[in-house]
Amino acid sequence: MSKNQEAMKIGAAYVGVIVGAGFSTGQEVLKFFTNYGIYSFLAIIISGLMLTFFGRQITKMGHALEAESHEPTIDYLFGEKFGKLIDYILVFFLYAISIIMIAGSGSAFHESFGIPVWLGSLIMVTAIIITLLLDFKKIMTALGVVTPFLIVVVTIIAVYYFFNGHVSLTDLNKHTDPTKQPFHLSFLPDNALWWFSGINYGGLAFATGYSVLAAIGNDATRMKVAGRGGFIGGITLLILLCMVNLGLAREIDTIKDSAIPTLILGRMIHPWIGVSLSIIMLMVIYNTIVGLMYSFIARFTKPRSKNYTIMLIVTMLIGYGLSFVGFVQLVGTVYPLMGYIGLILCAGITFKYFKRKSKGKQHIA
Repeated sequence: MSKNQEAMKIGAAYVGVIVGAGFSTGQEVLKFFTNYGIYSFLAIIISGLMLTFFGRQITKMGHALEAESHEPTIDYLFGEKFGKLIDYILVFFLYAISIIMIAGSGSAFHESFGIPVWLGSLIMVTAIIITLLLDFKKIMTALGVVTPFLIVVVTIIAVYYFFNGHVSLTDLNKHTDPTKQPFHLSFLPDNALWWFSGINYGGLAFATGYSVLAAIGNDATRMKVAGRGGFIGGITLLILLCMVNLGLAREIDTIKDSAIPTLILGRMIHPWIGVSLSIIMLMVIYNTIVGLMYSFIARFTKPRSKNYTIMLIVTMLIGYGLSFVGFVQLVGTVYPLMGYIGLILCAGITFKYFKRKSKGKQHIA
């Protein structure tokens, strides 16, 4: 495999971890971006640049520190004592987001194919358990395989609604509901905190992929390849965010109250687009749960050991039970909090980055 192919594979795995239930269904994009109207595109640029820079840094760091889990990188960033606190908080939220993904899979199965929510979530949990009993190289391959298909379908939706949507981008602010914004204060003008929503989402998405990126970086043949893969993944995510947001913005009146807005948009183009998107959506939800649960379990056990298998089965079954709280409710509660954890990680990386540069160092030391 050439260095460019390896970097592309890393970038695809990065995207595969991030574009889970909230992203692929459009729920994340609607909540964090589209509800801010025309400012949503500026917020996306902020998030995309964050994901590009920090994704590049953490893959390089994972390679330099030979990190099999996120623990060595967090110790490097924050020291052993404070790092331990960040470590456990991050692990808790990784598991919480996995539960959200399980809930999202149940909703996706039900909305797409009429399968009961409980059965759809159970099918996903079973598939995840089987996958996580494989070795890490096979897991990474699974993470990246769906990304090209997602890009194709999202591009079709974005291009179609760019020309055929019913809401003009110049009038978009008139059609949004400020009360649905994740960061809305009554004493501030509408849309005033669009920039913070972009920053918070950048932190959320980065925190979601942080642990897997560290392990992926360790698996790369060279640090330069690891960093290039993180860069490719970040730029791809920026483009995908813009395209999903464009489709949602042009049909905001149609999808603003939907749990799975992208599915509605796909079906409006053609039933087969809806079917294709449904399958891809389930695959990217599967991708994200695989990445998050591997990171969570690998933090406490040795992969493919007896304890790993036991913890995998027990935590997945507990997650299945907790997923019945509801998909939309969980997204609205947990995601903004996870964003703050991501911002702490970003702050640590930024501090170390400039500290190295001030000493003239080019690589992690």
